[in-house]
Amino acid sequence: MDNSRGHADKNKIIENILNTYDGDSGINFIDVTNLPVREKIIEVLDMLIELIFPGYTGKVTVTKENVKSVTADIIGNVTTTLERQIELALRHRCRLKDCPTCDCEKMGVKLTGDLLETMPRIREMLKLDVQAAFDGDPAAQSFEEIIISYPCIVAIAVHRIAHELYLMMVPLIPRIMSEFAHARTGIDIHPGAKIGERFFIDHGTGVVIGETTVIGNNVKLYQGVTLGAMSFAKDKRGRIIKGGKRHPTIEDNVTIYAEATILGDIVIGKDAVIGANAWIGKSIPSGVTVMTRKPESLYKHHDKKKHHKKDH
Repeated sequence: MDNSRGHADKNKIIENILNTYDGDSGINFIDVTNLPVREKIIEVLDMLIELIFPGYTGKVTVTKENVKSVTADIIGNVTTTLERQIELALRHRCRLKDCPTCDCEKMGVKLTGDLLETMPRIREMLKLDVQAAFDGDPAAQSFEEIIISYPCIVAIAVHRIAHELYLMMVPLIPRIMSEFAHARTGIDIHPGAKIGERFFIDHGTGVVIGETTVIGNNVKLYQGVTLGAMSFAKDKRGRIIKGGKRHPTIEDNVTIYAEATILGDIVIGKDAVIGANAWIGKSIPSGVTVMTRKPESLYKHHDKKKHHKKDH
């Protein structure tokens, strides 16, 4: 009896897959040893957030007596891990750009130190973000509740760390961080976005903030808000031209309600309010409220024989 009948030819499958690897780049990681490891970056994030909110994970018991030693341990572990991951990211960029003179190991050490020096400032900004969440959400009962459970705090904390590395022009790692937060919280903030103090995203699910977005102080967003690009310039070959300001600037004290879409290099002026479901493609002056027209609701009777329209 032929037991092979109906079974796929595994050797042929292997050969066919291997053939797709030949001459390919970008989605292959064969013989590539200079890429940062995603899991290591996430480990670093966990440690840095523990540094910002000491004891919040419950993994380490932090007391007044041991806080100095716990902090020293975290900084030591972050330093060892992140120096190597930044070095790998830099080596990858150097390989692509053929710049063998770059001292990636030395730069990894320096940039890790530079990031750690920003942590007190990041922590102070996140204190203000937590305060904004407490002040902006009537359901919030305590700072502890916000820090432990609100997805916006995770997303903003990760962003503030990733943004510093973005400004240092560290490749790959900032985006790994931001996409980790995106997957975990449903909030998509590009590490290039510049975000001011006392930032709050209520609920948060589905929020998208593009790379060249600039957000001022005391800004509040609701779920589903998109701060995106209107269109992309292309070169003669039809390829998207990268770089340049293409996302909105949101000035101080602006509130943007659920599912609003704001596109392009435009300005939403100070103290403006953008209503739910609004679609904005041009600048809005300071102090203006933008709303969509009141929708017309349709009511149907249960007997399905009669129906009428009624404003609601």
